[in-house]
Amino acid sequence: MRKCKKCLLPEAAPGADLDSSGVCAACRATPTRRTTQPDASRYREDLEASLEAARNHAGSSYDCIVPLSGGKDSLFLLHRLKVEYGMRVLAFTCDIDLPPIAWANIRLALRKLDIDHLVFTPAHAFLTKLFRYLLKNQEARGAVYSVSYVYAPLFEGAAIRLAIEKNIPLVLAGYSPGQPEPERMLYEFAPALVSGEDWTPPHLKECGEFSADELEAFYNPLRLPAGTRFPRYIAPYHAWEYDQDQVVRKVTELGLVRRSTHASPIVSNYPINWLMMYSDLHNFGYNPYAPEFAALIREGRASLRYWRVMAPIVDLMIRHKIGLGREVRRSMKWLGLDDADLRITLPRGAYDPPMLRGG
Repeated sequence: MRKCKKCLLPEAAPGADLDSSGVCAACRATPTRRTTQPDASRYREDLEASLEAARNHAGSSYDCIVPLSGGKDSLFLLHRLKVEYGMRVLAFTCDIDLPPIAWANIRLALRKLDIDHLVFTPAHAFLTKLFRYLLKNQEARGAVYSVSYVYAPLFEGAAIRLAIEKNIPLVLAGYSPGQPEPERMLYEFAPALVSGEDWTPPHLKECGEFSADELEAFYNPLRLPAGTRFPRYIAPYHAWEYDQDQVVRKVTELGLVRRSTHASPIVSNYPINWLMMYSDLHNFGYNPYAPEFAALIREGRASLRYWRVMAPIVDLMIRHKIGLGREVRRSMKWLGLDDADLRITLPRGAYDPPMLRGG
């Protein structure tokens, strides 16, 4: 498959429209690179004011929660908030099948920064049932979208519940620009979503496969008592200048990872991502993360040279289930799935949480 020579966007990706010279529509429309979001200045002013207002927050032992996955972005965010801003940080990990390298990064960074840490592990039987159902009943955009846009609200909601319980005013997530999709978040989840919308994926409520007790795993502020104080949920990298390679260098120099390779999203991401990518490669012919990384390359936030080499290697490992791609086999065994089970059966938007449904 052809890819854009400037950003590596595959020609099969929606809207790619490669021309005869091999340049995609997005690159033709954005000839100059940028390192900040269009509204980053406004976001940055709000972020600085919000961090200052939350510092030494009365009535709580912490000023903010950082969802910590063990990846480079959440590690560096911990450092900036604790060291540069003097925040009292509580790290929070929702353990949804994290890989050993992510756990090694978490332990090392927490010791280095001397930060408190809480871990929430959803029931294994529930996670198994959830992932199995989602992969057998994918919506039109495939496995990564279907699974990610269900388990992301799961751990985001868990962080919000923790902040409410401990009277912490801010949840600060390590989402890089472009994460999650802009329709879902640009810098901050709307306060009305945090305080007034059920985050349970609509199809899961309607399909009849999950009990009311199981669905209570998802955040629903409508069940909370009147007068509940809700946190703000903000993505600081949407306000700060962001460069993927610089973040890798920083966490390595600061000793938050043992070596730079441990900061790569290839090795620190959820292992089930390999199965999700495998499914989408089969159904669509290209890696579902390619558009995200193409956008980072286009805007000068990721290395064209690095991903020109690594992207084909990653796809090769996935297709042949070798190297790190062996996680495809492990996840399929865990969930009791085979290739024929990885099906798209639902229309676009079936799993969209409120922030994608105009809530």
